[in-house]
This record gives sequence, C-alpha cells and structure tokens, in this order.
Amino acid sequence: MNTAAEIRTRAEALGFDAVGFARAELGPETGARLQEFLDAGHHGEMGWLEARADQRADPHKLWPEVRSVIALGMSYAPEGDALATVGLPDRGNISVYARNRDYHDVIKGRLKHLAQFIVSRAQTEVKVFVDTAPVMEKPLAQSAGLGWQGKHTNLVSRTHGSWLFLGEIFTTLELPPDPPHADRCGSCTRCMAACPTAAIPTPYRLEATRCISYLTIEHAGPIPEELRAPMGNRIYGCDDCLAVCPWNRFAQAGREAKLAARADLEAPALAALSRLDDAGFRALFAGSPVKRIGRNRFLRNVAIAIGNSTDPTLLPEVRRLADEPDPVLAEAAHWAVQRLSPVDAALERPIGGPKIGEETSPCPHCGPVSATC
Repeated sequence: MNTAAEIRTRAEALGFDAVGFARAELGPETGARLQEFLDAGHHGEMGWLEARADQRADPHKLWPEVRSVIALGMSYAPEGDALATVGLPDRGNISVYARNRDYHDVIKGRLKHLAQFIVSRAQTEVKVFVDTAPVMEKPLAQSAGLGWQGKHTNLVSRTHGSWLFLGEIFTTLELPPDPPHADRCGSCTRCMAACPTAAIPTPYRLEATRCISYLTIEHAGPIPEELRAPMGNRIYGCDDCLAVCPWNRFAQAGREAKLAARADLEAPALAALSRLDDAGFRALFAGSPVKRIGRNRFLRNVAIAIGNSTDPTLLPEVRRLADEPDPVLAEAAHWAVQRLSPVDAALERPIGGPKIGEETSPCPHCGPVSATC
C-alpha cells in the first residue's frame, strides 16, 4: 500500500486543491523570525501568538509523538476582480474569504474525514488543525511544497496564487516528505506597494498593527486616526496585497460552493449595514467569520467607511450611531460626522454630553441654558 498516494488521492476527492507532506520540524530561523516579530510588538492585541510561541516554533512541543505533517490547501480564489468593490462610496468591502461560510468549519470537517480515512488504512494517531491552534501553517506548507511565503508573508502557490486556505494533519506515521518550495517572488514588490497603510515596510515583514485586516478584525479599541482614511470602505479584512500578486493569473476560481461569495455580501450597502441591531447582525452573518467580531466592532468599521465615503446622504446614519452607548463605536461615528460635515459636527454633542441647545440646568433669566444664554 502506498499510503502517501492514497492520502493524496483521498484529499483531492474531499475537495482539497493542494496536498503535501513534510517532516514535523521547523528550522531555528522560523522561531527566530517569530520571536523578532513578537519582540517588536507587531502582533498588537493578538496575545495568543505570544502565549504559546514555543509550541508554534516546534511541532514536537505541541505534540511530542508527531512524525509527519500533511499540509493541505483549499482554494478560495474569487470569480472576478477581488478589488472590484473597493472604493464604491456607498458600499462596504468585505474580504473575499469572508463572503460566505466560515472556512474554519468547512476545512475542519474535511480534515476530520481525511483523518478517519488515514486511521482506517494505517496504524497511526492523528490530530487536525485549522488556524486556531499554535501551528505555523505557512512555513509547514512551504516545507511540504504547497508554495512559499511571499513578501506579504502569506503563502503563494504557482497554481492557486495567494488564495489558499490551509489546514494540517499531524500524524505519527513516517511519510516521505515532498521537496520544499523555492521562493519565486524575485524582484516583485507589488504587494508591498499595494498596502493602503504601508504595513509591509520591508520584504517578508508585516507590521500587523498597521494592517487593515488586523485593525478591522482583531483590534477592539479605536482605530488610530491616521489609518482611518487609508481604510477606505474596507469594513472586514483587506485583500489588496493578495489581489495584486502576479501569480494569481494562474488561479482558477475556487470550486468549493460553501466558500463562493454570497451576492448580498459582495458589495453591501453601508446605509443598511449601519442600521443593524444585534439580532439583525447575527442573522445576516450567521455561519460567517464576520459574526465573531460582534455587532459593535463591525459597525465601528462601517462608520469609518461612511466617513470615507464623501457621501453626505449617509450623515443621518452616522449621526444615529454617534448616540450608541458603546464608546468606541460612538467615537468612530462622531469622526465620520466631522468628515462628512465639519459644520454639522460642531453642533454634535461631545461624546457623553448634551447637544448645544439641549437643556442642562435652569437659568434665572431665560429658563433652560442654551447656546444663546
């Protein structure tokens, strides 16, 4: 029995577009790069990256018995231009990967099926991982020959471009490793030039705290003001550095229907999104990765997109959001009001205070204190 060949065939039948095998080891340079990233504070609020850094750098510290890693990729390449909706003034742009089902759920289910198949064919133990465990997926995928880490730090495939979701099966089997993939970025720096917030200052180095994906998804507080205008209408994630990669010209649209974009999430109207209450938010994004950031953080992003829209007809939407009890959301909406109508913003209540002209305390001369008192 050729176990590796059977695994590859079964994985492809389950919908995986890329399969490779690697030894369960990473070179010391991988851990060193991770530590440099952490020491520089580029991980921001993602404390989970630091908490188990030793396990990330060495698969054997995560599971001492592991011998081989089966690296798997599933394409989510879009049908058309991933950036087609960027810049539409009254619309929000949601990252391609989040326009339908949560890929964690889709891929983990397929990994479990593959793991069961492997156990049924060989005397082995297995563990499956999709992004949420302390596993350095991209270096392992490169070791297994799936692609290489590009200058934007994401995996690039000669066949699938920058559009691969990754998952891994750790196993006690000794599987013949595939040759690692060579770096084929060459002198190209399109991904670096495309980043709206200059989050890739040098090749292969990402400052996550400047990355729009980090800011709109992982970051819970107010978004730094100097980074708000470059966000444009990006309300969940960002695809710019991925979409401009020249290797994408070889990518065919992803074949997994559960990952294909829903029509209502390709270019949703900012006005409609701004009116979502918690129940409406949960209903719209049921089963989507967007749901995990919660309604208030999502509407913070929507408010900033409205502020960048230059569309004064959206003023009523952010005026209403400026009255929200969540201080981060209210502050973002107040900023948007100021962007769309500086004169109007001067008449807005300071966050937590009354509008000019509203009653505060009685005046012995003219009754309620007002702007003319």
